[in-house]
Amino acid sequence: MDPGDPAPSAQPDLDVKASNRAREALQQVRASIGSVVVGQDGTVTGLLAALLVRGHVLLEGVPGVAKTLLVTTLARSLDLRSTRVQFTPDLMPSDVTGQSILDPDGGGVRFREGPVFTNLFLADEINRTPPRTQAALLEAMQERQVSVDGAARNLPTPFLVVATQNPIDHEGTYPLPDAQLDRFLFKLVVGYPDRAQEQDILARHLDGMDAGSNIEVAPVATAADLEAARRAVAQVRVEPAVRDYVVDLARATRETPSIELGVSPRGAAMLLHAATAWAWLSGREYLSPDEVKAVVKPTLRHRIRLRPELELEGATADGVLDATLASVAVPR
Repeated sequence: MDPGDPAPSAQPDLDVKASNRAREALQQVRASIGSVVVGQDGTVTGLLAALLVRGHVLLEGVPGVAKTLLVTTLARSLDLRSTRVQFTPDLMPSDVTGQSILDPDGGGVRFREGPVFTNLFLADEINRTPPRTQAALLEAMQERQVSVDGAARNLPTPFLVVATQNPIDHEGTYPLPDAQLDRFLFKLVVGYPDRAQEQDILARHLDGMDAGSNIEVAPVATAADLEAARRAVAQVRVEPAVRDYVVDLARATRETPSIELGVSPRGAAMLLHAATAWAWLSGREYLSPDEVKAVVKPTLRHRIRLRPELELEGATADGVLDATLASVAVPR
């Protein structure tokens, strides 16, 4: 080795330093969101994990639990462009993707980008629009591009779809088809805050907080931090035994009598990616079965379909997944 050459460990050391800096930056993002949104730590971790593995998120929760505020604060903390579209029964696909229009100046036809051309796209109440408009997001979510008039146009990087839906108001809604649900990395359930958290929320409102107008959040992480974090997640060590554990869990959902539709191979891959991001965000450089178990329900609850008779008896996807977890041997 030439005396001027770097030591063999120099590059790994640089990678570790970059990984640590990226993790610290995302911790600042978490703190920034926590200064505005109270009591949604698990949801914040899920959104960050989705960003790191280029996934998308379906948020389910009653109105008024800060779903929209959470997403917009995340975008501001990362200095990302965000767009919110209220999905309604009369929303057309071109209202999302954009359309070709006559150019009054040039006399020709030009493409006018729709609101989906952004970094963080919030599809509010996605199940209130017909399936045709819901399907307009399929290509954007899977291929990160939009095709209009035979031409494919790339979406910005990063690109994250966060969709919301109400779990109890079914009148005038269109259930998301399995193909659409399968494009979401996570289905995160946003619940009510506990008593202390709700007291904190009310205290903030008494101090003048107005979630609709005066929330100011400065960017605390850069695109470079996000890219460094993605590279670090890709380097999380996955032992064969843990990988096989993911396979066993996915196959168990296909063999469970109470499940009519089990997890697809894509669902198994998403579970693995989600778990590695969760592990890295937790400070680990390797994947353990604990991280896999932690993300099983948010990653798989929307990817399985229970038998109708069991749903009538009150069975839930989360309950069946708990039973599945208990039935699969955990690697040591």
